[in-house]
Amino acid sequence: METGTLTIAVEDKKPGEPGPEKPDGGKGGAGEGAKAREGKQSPAPERKKPTKLSEDKRFKLFTGTANPKLAEAIGKHIGVPVGEAKLQRFADGEVYFQLLENVRGVDVFVVQPTCYPVDQHLVELLVMIDALKRASAARITVVVPYYGYARQDRKDRPRVAISAKLIADLLTTAGANRALFVDLHAAQIQGFFNIPVDHLFASPVLVSYFREMNLPNLTVVSPDAGGVERARFFAQKMGAPLAIVDKRRTDMNVAEVMHVVGDVHGKTCLIIDDIIDTAGTLVKTVDALYASGAPAVYACASHAVLSGPAIDRIANSRLEQLVVTDSIPLREAAQKLTQPANDPAQKLPKLKVLTIAGLLGAAIESIHMETSVSTLFS
Repeated sequence: METGTLTIAVEDKKPGEPGPEKPDGGKGGAGEGAKAREGKQSPAPERKKPTKLSEDKRFKLFTGTANPKLAEAIGKHIGVPVGEAKLQRFADGEVYFQLLENVRGVDVFVVQPTCYPVDQHLVELLVMIDALKRASAARITVVVPYYGYARQDRKDRPRVAISAKLIADLLTTAGANRALFVDLHAAQIQGFFNIPVDHLFASPVLVSYFREMNLPNLTVVSPDAGGVERARFFAQKMGAPLAIVDKRRTDMNVAEVMHVVGDVHGKTCLIIDDIIDTAGTLVKTVDALYASGAPAVYACASHAVLSGPAIDRIANSRLEQLVVTDSIPLREAAQKLTQPANDPAQKLPKLKVLTIAGLLGAAIESIHMETSVSTLFS
């Protein structure tokens, strides 16, 4: 058997010296013919982005059991129906969740406030996120109008948990890629997340309502020092002065009002808060303002938790009206306060609910279309 040697001749070339000519006329690389052929290729067609969410097949909206009415209102605002899913519970309370639609490659938004019962709705949200992640959703944005455990945002006492950070870790670990909140109890909670966070304020909705009421000689009141920034923003929008109530908390859900900082004598007062829980702080603030010479006191808050004796306290208080949003569904016992009062002296219903569906719908649309959400703050 004959064997041969294959020799590859390598031509020595000095740096900068042109290489040998090719049959197609090129030198040392792809020929002019190849370049010409490349130039004739048409560019890949650019995918046209839908201008409306109702036309976008890569967008879906889902909800848990916490506030389905709000999710439906958001869907109606943006023209997208709430996605189909099955959410059930085993006899021992375990959550079972199944998507009934294909979400592969889809931008998904999940509406679920972590309101009462907080732990049940939180676990629902975590299970839904996990199901969406395993179904290959392109991006999962949690829309949490009310963020439970937000009041535990720091170590104010020895040996306590920072639960607001723990919930942030749970949502991120479950698979959330983005979060949308309304009026967090403390703005620094945004820093607990390692994913993008959009923080909305319900104040545009509340400001519009009170502007239409045109309350005379108005003064905006913060019920504590922690809410001064929120109240100051509201006062600027209303063109009204600001007052502060000095409060010292003696125990959880127990507050003692000390005195009012600012002139409220002869002024219509509007108390601004983010959460109304047991309404203890609210009622004592109302009493302090009347004691300081205020002729009428109104209040508004983003989240109507209304737990424990809150409903009875509000019903029996001297408050003219409490205005809240639908970030949390009203409990059945609170529905009676939204009806006109039997007392002729009470011209307005004790409780008024405003919807933030339009605000959340606009934010969801901006996030999906990748446009600015800053216009929603005005």
